Amino acid sequence: MSDTRSRSDTTVRVRDVAPADVPRVWEMLRGLASYEKLIDILTGDADMLHDALFGERHERLYGLVAERDGHLIGYALYYPVFGSFRTRWRLYLEDLFVAPEARGTGAGVALMAELARRVQEGGYYSLDWEVIDWNTPSIEFYERLGSLRIATDWLRYRLDGEALDAMAKRADRKPE
Repeated sequence: MSDTRSRSDTTVRVRDVAPADVPRVWEMLRGLASYEKLIDILTGDADMLHDALFGERHERLYGLVAERDGHLIGYALYYPVFGSFRTRWRLYLEDLFVAPEARGTGAGVALMAELARRVQEGGYYSLDWEVIDWNTPSIEFYERLGSLRIATDWLRYRLDGEALDAMAKRADRKPE
C-alpha cells in the first residue's frame, strides 16, 4: 500500500479494489470511455466488472483505487502478460484514471508508484500500457514519470465481431 501527499497536504491512499468499490470504479471507467471518445464501445456494466475482479476467474484482472478524504478519486486495472521473447511475465496496465477534479493531487503518481512496486515485488520485468496519440496530458504525465514510448512502428490489430466468428468457424472444420 502507498501513501502520497498532495499539494493540499491531504493524503492520497492507494489500496486494492474491494467489491464495494466497483460501482464508483465503474462510474470512473465510464468517465474514461467518455474522455477517450470510446463510449460507443462501452458494452459492459458494473456487474461484469465485479465478476472480472472478484468472480470465479478473478485471478486474471486486478485493480487498485486511490482515495482521498474517504472518496475514491482514481483507479487502475491491470493484469499479467507473458513476454515470450524474454520468457518472463510483465504487468499490463489496462486503465489508469483520476477523476478530473482530483488531477494534480498526486493520485496518478501514487497509483503508478504502487504498480511499479508490484512489478518489482512480483518479479515482473516491466509495466506496459497504451495511450491514445492525441491524449497529450497523459503522454506528458507518463513521460514525466520516466516512461519511454516503446513502439512507433508496430501496428495494432483486433479480431472481433463477424471476422472473429468466421475465424472461429474455421477451427471447427475437420481436415480432409
